[in-house]
Amino acid sequence: MKVAKLYSFNDIRIEDIPIPETGREEALIKVKASGICSGDVMPWYIEQKAPLVLGHEPAGEIVKVGKKVKNFKPGDRVFVHHHASCMECAFCKREDYVQCEAWRKSRIIPGGIAEYILIPEGNLKNDTLLLPENVSYEDASLIEPLACVLKSCKRSGIKKGDTLLVIGLGVMGIMHILLASQFRAGKVIGADMVEFRLEKARDFGADDVVNVSKESLKDVTLSLTDGKGADIVIVGPNSIRAMDSGLQCVAPGGSVVLFTPAKPGEKLTIDPNYLYFRDINIVTSYSCGPDDTRRSLELIDRGIVTADMLVTHRFSIDETASAYNTVAQARDSLKVLIKQA
Repeated sequence: MKVAKLYSFNDIRIEDIPIPETGREEALIKVKASGICSGDVMPWYIEQKAPLVLGHEPAGEIVKVGKKVKNFKPGDRVFVHHHASCMECAFCKREDYVQCEAWRKSRIIPGGIAEYILIPEGNLKNDTLLLPENVSYEDASLIEPLACVLKSCKRSGIKKGDTLLVIGLGVMGIMHILLASQFRAGKVIGADMVEFRLEKARDFGADDVVNVSKESLKDVTLSLTDGKGADIVIVGPNSIRAMDSGLQCVAPGGSVVLFTPAKPGEKLTIDPNYLYFRDINIVTSYSCGPDDTRRSLELIDRGIVTADMLVTHRFSIDETASAYNTVAQARDSLKVLIKQA
């Protein structure tokens, strides 16, 4: 079978490897659609894992199941999460699934951008979901990224009527905009430097947008909020500058969500009294758990978020390098998919 393997940021190769053997409690899927994550185009992040088969947002059809598998059968259309928690440890019991040792060790084999994927027992049992009839494979490829956004919104503590500022309007930022109404946000502000994405934010419900290459984000945010600032700030870009900007824009009593890690070696310098006397919360939001993927599928099934809204580019597995570059360039694109027959 074909796989797309990354050796370095600028070296992605299409290779042939054997189709994995299916164990007694495992399943094999034929991949139909797999997204390219914005995190995969951060060179420092992805290259430390190289060489690896790219992709962790797959949806497909089960073609084979092991003898002991009872809840799935060939022909089932499924989403599979590349990480799955044990559901039994102390972290899982308090719903901190991403801290579960099993979650961190689990994976799909060999990766999402492959013609076939082996779903190990834990992933199959704890975070593989049957797709409703009206949810396409393209829609299902959005389940994992949307689940990450859902977790971010939950951790932000957003309340009815809050002003929400989303910094960075790639597909993850746009999904925050799309979910704002689900969390009953009041005013929604989007910030980016790419006009295409600013326009998309307007189309999907942002009340105001700020081109940070032309305007001061802090000044505009304060102007739009009568000098108060945004109650909730989502910081998408993996940069200290963006994180610091988010802290400058948050209102007293508000929260700043760091949605993406910073580059290695960068340090965020904070005056603790600035946080303390304003009761400002800094919140992190890393990946997602099985509760988030299930809720994500429900929202997609209801048409709140769909591939028709977000997918701007589709490529074949042979064109993975071009797809990857499209995501990395961050221009007139939102979601980029690898499609397979």
